[in-house]
Amino acid sequence: QVQLVESGGGLVQPGGSLRLSCAASVSIASINAMGWYRQAPGKSRELVARITSGGNTNYADSVKGRFTISRDNAKNTVALQMNSLKPEDTAVYYCHNNDAGSWGQGTQVTVSS
Repeated sequence: QVQLVESGGGLVQPGGSLRLSCAASVSIASINAMGWYRQAPGKSRELVARITSGGNTNYADSVKGRFTISRDNAKNTVALQMNSLKPEDTAVYYCHNNDAGSWGQGTQVTVSS
């Protein structure tokens, strides 16, 4: 089973940027779709961004134009570049193997002044 480990979370001021990374324990080249989800306190987990093996992407409306998902099959990583962060982006962010339905442990992102 593919293990996923997220990193890059932290505390950032509104308007700032963070780059999250998800490292997989095995090759992700054969995984059709990888995604980033987030869960804020008291809310359900929601899709943030998703990328297929062919490079097709889709984003939640709330992050379009601010976040960019990418994958590097050679390094077995999936990244989420987050710009123009807002307080409402505060959540635990999870990497997801859409094919197998497996999750990483999550990384906390806090946007606050």
